[in-house]
Amino acid sequence: MKTTPLGKGDLVSSRLVYGCMRIAGDQSPEDRLKGKDAIRAAIAEGYTHFDHADIYGGGACESIFAEVLAETPGLRENLLVTGKCGIRLPGQPRAGCPKRYDFSREHILGSVEDSLRRLGTDYMDLLLLHRPDFLFNPADVAETFRMLQASGKVRRFGVSNFRPSQLSMLQAFCDEPLLVNQVEINIHRIDALNDGTLDQCLQEHITPMAWCPLAGIAYPAWGNTLTESQSAMIHAELALQGDKYEAEPWIVMLAWLLRHPARIVPIIGSTRPDRIRAAKQSLELDYGAEDWYRLLQARNGEELA
Repeated sequence: MKTTPLGKGDLVSSRLVYGCMRIAGDQSPEDRLKGKDAIRAAIAEGYTHFDHADIYGGGACESIFAEVLAETPGLRENLLVTGKCGIRLPGQPRAGCPKRYDFSREHILGSVEDSLRRLGTDYMDLLLLHRPDFLFNPADVAETFRMLQASGKVRRFGVSNFRPSQLSMLQAFCDEPLLVNQVEINIHRIDALNDGTLDQCLQEHITPMAWCPLAGIAYPAWGNTLTESQSAMIHAELALQGDKYEAEPWIVMLAWLLRHPARIVPIIGSTRPDRIRAAKQSLELDYGAEDWYRLLQARNGEELA
């Protein structure tokens, strides 16, 4: 497995991240075992970076991960664990409360404590703010970060789903660089190419992490806006490129993301060990710029202006 530094910090990530959102499944004993097997497979294949959030599986995903950590003394020190917080689901903390985003000091500190307890560890390597809180005070958030770092509970910080202006605003109040912006990037959702997100990542040496990198290819895209004709053109082009590179179309899709100079880090969320293993093939493809643009053209349904 290849590696890459995260942003301008001292954390080094596997080039592919394993995303733990699905490892709890329906939380049956069978699905929990399947989730543990997926984590073990990722570790065996050299994934060192594992992405969590306090809301995944209602906290069960973190607990399942803790059970795997407990199997091997010393394993935790060889892994990079990312957590996310800031989303409150309906009815939290009281009945009648709406779903919302919350970057208050009380919520961030409490979320970190709860996640660390479920993860069975005393620190996170990286904490991301999950979705922007429209009411957040950047100075207060920055001070909360300082408190968490001083206590040894979080090593470094980043954001998720932030617009460039929101990231810049928070960065202006933080003592240390924000290392990551985790956003949706896939052949269906290419906003990051056009809205300044990847430009900012390149300019400021921030690592873009791509969630749902295979949406529209390996599984349906959320809120799909592509026409049947566009989807057919995408799949046809990926089939051609798959033949050229001797790889499955979804592997080519990962290579398309990896080709960007911002060094996008895709999050692999499959619970199938064979797909977790196969995803590494994308790191070996000598993927060309011409093919990158051919796929973009197929996606857009027309030549670039």
